[in-house]
Amino acid sequence: MKRYDGILFDLDGTLLPMDMDEFTNGYFQLLAEEIEPYGYPKEKMLAAMWKGIFAMVKNDGSRSNADAFWNAFSADFGEKAYEDIPKFDAFYTKNFHKAKAFTAPVPQAVEAVALARQKADKVILATNPMFPMAAIHSRLSWTGLTSEQFDLITDYENFNYCKPNPAYFTEIIQKMGLDPKNCLMIGNNAEEDAKAALAVGMSAFLVTDCLIAKGELPNCPKGSMTDLLEFLKNA
Repeated sequence: MKRYDGILFDLDGTLLPMDMDEFTNGYFQLLAEEIEPYGYPKEKMLAAMWKGIFAMVKNDGSRSNADAFWNAFSADFGEKAYEDIPKFDAFYTKNFHKAKAFTAPVPQAVEAVALARQKADKVILATNPMFPMAAIHSRLSWTGLTSEQFDLITDYENFNYCKPNPAYFTEIIQKMGLDPKNCLMIGNNAEEDAKAALAVGMSAFLVTDCLIAKGELPNCPKGSMTDLLEFLKNA
C-alpha cells in the first residue's frame, strides 16, 4: 500500500531551479520581441501582462484563470487580444524555449518524480496555473520530464484559483478525490507552496535550493533537492 494519496510538485524553482525575477524578466523580453510586431507596444503589453497576472491571483473561483487573464489584458487592447491568442500560444511552443537559458535544470527532478510515483497513487504537477498548457509542456521538457508522468497538471484553463490561495489546493483535492491528510506538497515557496498546502491539511516539504520566503519558515521538513530524494526514499 502506498503511503500517500497524492504527491504534488511545484515546477518553477522546484523541479526546475531558477531565479524567478531573472526568468520572468527574460521570458517577458522574449515575448515582447515576438508580439510587438502585431501591434503590441512593449511597455503597454508588459503592463497589460501584469494586470492579467494580478487578475488571476485575485480570481475568486467564478471563472477560469484564463478568462480572468484575458479579460484584464484585453482591457488595454480590445477584442484584438482575443483574436491574437493563437499568436501568444505559438510563442510558448517555439521561441519560449529560449527562456531555458534563464533556468538551471537538475537531474534530481526526474528521480524525484519517479520516487513519488512509487510512494503515491497520484502524482500532480501543482505549478501555479498562470500559463497555458503549451508553456508548461515546454518548461517540463527542460527538466527531462513529460506531461504523461503526471496525473494532473494545473494550467490557467483548467483552474479557477492561484497560489497562495488555499482554495487552489482545495480545487486539486476535489478534482482528484484526494484526502488532504494523505497528500504531500513539494515546493520552494514558503507562502505559496508550503503554508497554503498546510492550511488545507496537507503535509509539505520545502525545497531550499531556490527558496522564496519572507519571515518565519513553516513548520515542515525542508532541505535541498538531494535531501528531498532521501526524504522520499524513506517515506
